[in-house]
Amino acid sequence: MSNTTDNTSNNPEHVAIIMDGNGRWAYNHGKDRLYGHNTGVGSVREVLTAAQKHKVKFLTLYTFSTENWNRPKDEVDGLMNLFAKTIAEEIEELHENGVRIQFIGNIDLLPDFAKQALFSATEYTKNNTGITLTLALSYSSRWEILNATKRIAQEIKEGKLSEEEVNETLFSRYLTTANIPDPELIIRTSGEFRISNFLLWQIAYSEFYFTDTLWPDFKEKDFEMAINSYQNRERRFGKTSSQINQLS
Repeated sequence: MSNTTDNTSNNPEHVAIIMDGNGRWAYNHGKDRLYGHNTGVGSVREVLTAAQKHKVKFLTLYTFSTENWNRPKDEVDGLMNLFAKTIAEEIEELHENGVRIQFIGNIDLLPDFAKQALFSATEYTKNNTGITLTLALSYSSRWEILNATKRIAQEIKEGKLSEEEVNETLFSRYLTTANIPDPELIIRTSGEFRISNFLLWQIAYSEFYFTDTLWPDFKEKDFEMAINSYQNRERRFGKTSSQINQLS
């Protein structure tokens, strides 16, 4: 394991995680998939604590994709109950630690009790100034981009915008992530090498960290390894290494 560093000057401001492997972890342990999802909640706690230690300001978790609605009904219903239950159990401690909770995605598809849990958590923590924890629920990046495009087209039609005003900066303001910066680091667990329809616009210049570790086994030390990997990379944004060195 890499040594943990106390230097936070080169830490990412925003880390986004594709939490994958709950089902396989459960299978490996002779349990059903929901047991894996329940166990994965412990990893969320550890990673959130680690992110706070490393002065990460924004942590986004890919919690449930629009494609996940195609899973067996028992699993989907169990996940919805798990979301609501976990938020209810964790909200006080999160609030005491200054965590601000928000969510992105097509929330209209969620059952009413799950929506209510999310809205309550968002309202309760909206004035907190610590780390912002964003839950991507019923989320699809293609849905998000299409939705932003339709909104912009409608405003052009109504004369509120002109085509000349549409650029990358303006487009980003119509995304569900408009109030947070793009992630510098994307982590995906379980040995998969896909983006899975996650933050496609926002990750244009993100660094990627892939690990074989299944999500329920991903703990604070694993998060630290991802941070250390990020810190040892050179972010050039299209420039050469010599140009970057001249600026530093």
